Formats: sequence, C-alpha cells, structure tokens
Amino acid sequence: MIWIIFGVTALVSFLIQSSLKSKFKKYSKIPVELTGRDIAYKMLQENGLTDVKVTCTSGQLTDHYNPLTKTVNLSEGVYHSASVAAAAVAAHECGHAVQHATAYAPLQMRSRLVPVVSFASNWVQWVLLAGIIFLESFPQLLLIGIILFATTTLFSFITLPVEINASQRALAWLSNAGITNYSTHEPAKDALKTAAYTYVVAALGSLATLLYYVMIFMGRRD
Repeated sequence: MIWIIFGVTALVSFLIQSSLKSKFKKYSKIPVELTGRDIAYKMLQENGLTDVKVTCTSGQLTDHYNPLTKTVNLSEGVYHSASVAAAAVAAHECGHAVQHATAYAPLQMRSRLVPVVSFASNWVQWVLLAGIIFLESFPQLLLIGIILFATTTLFSFITLPVEINASQRALAWLSNAGITNYSTHEPAKDALKTAAYTYVVAALGSLATLLYYVMIFMGRRD
C-alpha cells in the first residue's frame, strides 16, 4: 500500500509541476502596467517596509524572500517582466516580507525550525540507512532517524499556511492597488493556487515517507 501512495504522490507532483510551468508560461503573456520589480517596491512601500530590498536572481521560479537579509529575490523572468505571472509572484514574495514585519506566527515558527531542519536534512538519510541496516541490533538508531525526518515533515506542514497566507495577501493587494482587474485577477489567483498545490503534495509526500519508516521500525514491512 505504501508504494502505491508513493507512486500516486510522485505522479501528482509531476502533473502539478507541469501544470505550474504551463500556466506561468501562459500568464506571462498577459500584460500588466508594472514589472515585477516595480510591483514589489510598490507593495513594500505601501506596507511601510522601506528597509526591504528587491534583487534579481538567476534561474526560473527561484523567487523567494530572505528574512535574514530582508531581501525579496525575484528571478529574472519575474524581475523584468510586466505580466500577470510576474505580478503574482512578486506580490507573493512581498507577502512573506509583510508576514515577517508583522510577526506572522506560522512564519516565526518555520524560521525557528530552519536550523533544526538544516541539520536534519544533512544527516537524516544516512541515519535512516544505518538504522535500517542495524535494525535488529540497534533499533534506536532508526528511531533517531525517524525523529529527524519528522522535523522536516513538520516543517513542510507549517509551510502550508505560510504560503497560502502570502498568496492571500498578494491577491488582495494586487486587486486593491489596481494592478489586476476583472480580467487579470483570476489568472493571478489561478497561478498562485497551482503553486500552492506543490507545497501540499510535498507535505503529503513527506508524511507518507515518514509513515513508511515508522512501519519499518514497528516491524510491519509493506
């Protein structure tokens, strides 16, 4: 049964990623008046965030907000583009900046987990592998691996409200600021909703993997 779950999760993840790329390509052809860079600065300014910088980063869909450096990092295709897709992404990342400034609880919780998750990500696969090899003689090692992996799973689920809330902030601001109108608001909403699905699938996939290792530890190999 667990392998069926893995297979379905992988398939759904692939389909959503393909859909996301297709929609962003489509919505990148729908124009708006401002570039992603200008939209980001406008949203930050209107939220009183004058200490947050907007930078251009290489790659595709590499957009992110860094709370340590207070920078909204936009990919080249978003930074220079004046499209619905760019507007949605830029506003979404600025939504994270607003979350940071207003001490949004889930974001604060996720930030506290970053050092733990970073440590766990570096070691968890090795600990799990060793735990499976030495399951009969040293089962505690697999339990340690499960605990480490559980922190990454928790991180994935805490990420969900953070991303959804950032999109909600973005869509509300885009509409109120007049960046999107009756014909462009729905495409922006659709793009961000599809992006959110990737986080949902990632969280469910992580949970399925965690349950798999728990089943091994409990002696119920599937």
